[in-house]
Amino acid sequence: MLREHEVTRAVGVEVRGVSKRLKGKTVLDQVTASFPAMSITGLQGPNGSGKTMLLRAIAGLISVDEGEIEVCGERITDGGAFPSDMGFLIEPLTLWDEFTGLENLELLESISRKRDPAAPRRALMRVGLDPDDLRLLKSYSLGMRQRLSIAQAIMLAPGLLLLDEPTNALDEDGKDLIRRILFEERDRGAIVIVISHDREELARVSDLRYQMSEGRLSEVSAR
Repeated sequence: MLREHEVTRAVGVEVRGVSKRLKGKTVLDQVTASFPAMSITGLQGPNGSGKTMLLRAIAGLISVDEGEIEVCGERITDGGAFPSDMGFLIEPLTLWDEFTGLENLELLESISRKRDPAAPRRALMRVGLDPDDLRLLKSYSLGMRQRLSIAQAIMLAPGLLLLDEPTNALDEDGKDLIRRILFEERDRGAIVIVISHDREELARVSDLRYQMSEGRLSEVSAR
């Protein structure tokens, strides 16, 4: 884990006074937080507390009603702006059932701004999938689908990595593998933000944690 002075020094994402209302309900309520680079920040809280909505706001997938978000100094404010170097696993994530795992990643790599033709095979091997497996995605188990979803997120070594419940549908070996990947992504310098309903799991991987409740954010711990 990072030492505390390292966590506070390497700030990568700044969220300042962010609020969002949907159908008259406040889903993000004056959220202010820092998410450092070279660290794993965990978000915990009950269903409907605003965790995924905050990830969507940071990803530029929704507009916010108040406040501002900066990713490495790049302002993300209106839902039409996206962080320029981002990988994410936020449901619903649509991949192509009629393609193999490798074909899915090759297609995503081919339309990305950050090209690396060797990345799809490398990413599949990192998550424990065989790049030469000819099965189509529609025949994958839930655990295999989850591994593929993580592979697409980490494939191009993004500067910002947003993961919503990355260990869902995985057995203990799969969870161990994902923990190692999270630590590797952190150690290469990424901003890693992870949501999990499992507080013990989140405590194992996080350098710092935030609690969300009714759209409000408070810090749980820092190491």
